[in-house]
Amino acid sequence: MKNLILIRHAKSSWDDPSLSDRERPLNSRGKRDAPAMGRLLREKDLLPDHILSSPAKRALKTAKMIAEEIDYPKKNIEVSEEIYEQDITALVELIGKLDDGLERVYLIGHNPELTDLVNRLTNAGIDNVPTCGVVSVEFSWPSWMDCALKGGRLALFERPVKHKGGAGYGEELQDTDIIGT
Repeated sequence: MKNLILIRHAKSSWDDPSLSDRERPLNSRGKRDAPAMGRLLREKDLLPDHILSSPAKRALKTAKMIAEEIDYPKKNIEVSEEIYEQDITALVELIGKLDDGLERVYLIGHNPELTDLVNRLTNAGIDNVPTCGVVSVEFSWPSWMDCALKGGRLALFERPVKHKGGAGYGEELQDTDIIGT
């Protein structure tokens, strides 16, 4: 079974208005949420075969912080321009081109595209994937091309704020939302 884990980058800083969108770093909340969501993914045994990240600084930092928590080699994170400021069609094409030998892939990117992608792949009707939100989509298709074209099932939707003021704020993680059966 194929599994796509969509992760929106953690909360970014707007402290320096002179920085380009691509160069915006994480703020303190983002630096707390990303490792906490990585721990959650590890605890749920949702470890990836591959990680794809947007080249934007905030997305790549999120990817690296999560990779550290799950013992995934940071040097193996693939940076893909197709994730940054692209429309949903580009993301669907990117998924369809994944190596069929990969079973679980993390894709770390941006809104509104990630929310649109979740809804396209699952018809879940999610209003918003928040910063550092994690969505797991499970597919019963053997190829990523079929997954991209035919869609799958929303299996998990996690938000840092759900965890007593945000995961990584020194609180215990709570039960996750499991959607479907």
